[in-house]
Amino acid sequence: MTGSNRRADDGSDSRQSTPRSDPVAIYDTLHSEIKRVLVGNDETTRQLTIALLTRGHILLEGVPGIAKTTVATLFARATGLEYSRIQMTPDVLPADITGTTVYRETVGEFELQRGPIFANVVVADEINRATPKTQSALLEAMSERQVTIEDETCQLPSPFIVVATQNPVEMDGVFDLPEAQRDRFQFKLEMDVPDRAAERTLLDRFDSEPELGPDDVEPVVSPRELLATRRAVAAVHVAPAVKEYVLDLVRSSRDHPNVAHGASPRATLAFVDAAKANAALEGRAYVIPDDVKRFGEPILAHRLVLCTDADLGGVTPADVVADVVESVEPPGAEAIETDPAEPDSESPAAEPDGGRRRR
Repeated sequence: MTGSNRRADDGSDSRQSTPRSDPVAIYDTLHSEIKRVLVGNDETTRQLTIALLTRGHILLEGVPGIAKTTVATLFARATGLEYSRIQMTPDVLPADITGTTVYRETVGEFELQRGPIFANVVVADEINRATPKTQSALLEAMSERQVTIEDETCQLPSPFIVVATQNPVEMDGVFDLPEAQRDRFQFKLEMDVPDRAAERTLLDRFDSEPELGPDDVEPVVSPRELLATRRAVAAVHVAPAVKEYVLDLVRSSRDHPNVAHGASPRATLAFVDAAKANAALEGRAYVIPDDVKRFGEPILAHRLVLCTDADLGGVTPADVVADVVESVEPPGAEAIETDPAEPDSESPAAEPDGGRRRR
């Protein structure tokens, strides 16, 4: 087969011109298409985009009926990615997620049958209804981008993102995610009931178009464009002073008096990745402290284990995160105005303390 007829690994035609890699244009295109159906929850769409561009996963929490699964479905449709949904219940087994081997009598051989985890966007609906054994089936997939079926290790498609949902109001028949599983999620987002204006817009829209749904959303970007945009995000500059600021935030979460176990190094990496993506979505080639601060609660809150006294006293992880963000002084503008082309050692941000101080 000649080179002109080959197709790219993601199924797109290799004869196409260089794919778009402008994060601002990619996000604006996705957001505009998703808004044709979705009312409100703009921040959720943004966080999904950031997670996808930084190889992260998202835990969505909210009461029933606020479109948690719909958001993920719309996002998958608009990105043109392969989508699968797993309804998590106590009788779901790990093999129902990853797959298994099936004996075919006609050929006298075992055949690998892949499960729904082999998709670009995997929605684990009501993840806390599955047993811990089944929840753990997602661990290897989320961290290693691979699963092991019998003795065979299989790579998952790229891009790959898990969007898990859970309902916080039900207590019976649920299994709280263990700390190790929560730490696999880059963000935990709490979706709220829409305000009156948004709900009125929702009412009017579906009154005039009662059949409106995810199928009305068209793919507006390609997997090739998303992978190219990932590379653009990875190239965003992070000054040494900003990295020190991230380290201070995470360290402060571990040393806080109300915390028994603070955030892991995975949270440190999540801060930098998310901040780079946020800067790129705002058209900047460098990260500023506000890019980091906006992710304080989505990255830290679900990773914190509070001490017993704090828990009994009504202190919440969100309270601790707010205190942490307030207590750590961000670097000044002079410490982050660094030409990405210059070596860090020649930058004023390379000073040991980065020009910062703790309050």
